[in-house]
Amino acid sequence: MTTPISSSHASTPAPAAGGGGDGGLRKAAEAFEAVILRQLMSSMRQAKLGDDIFGSSATDNFREMADAKTADSMAALRQFGIADMVEAQLKGRAMAAGGGGLQ
Repeated sequence: MTTPISSSHASTPAPAAGGGGDGGLRKAAEAFEAVILRQLMSSMRQAKLGDDIFGSSATDNFREMADAKTADSMAALRQFGIADMVEAQLKGRAMAAGGGGLQ
């Protein structure tokens, strides 16, 4: 019975040490990357070469939802580097603002 308590207690510091207050920054950077990817995918969908035989508003809504989910998944993988750049820039600004106020 002490094993579940110790394992749950041992897993609690890991998220705090892994990001702490930066977890929100990481999520915000990933959300920003997802927005960029959604816009990219939307632009690609608009550049279709011909008329869609089975096109309807329901199909368009489904594609938009599928594209949004795909963009979120791609942003979570952090393969494009947009979220990493945004996160690094915002961290640098936060450190500069915090460091300037302390000195």
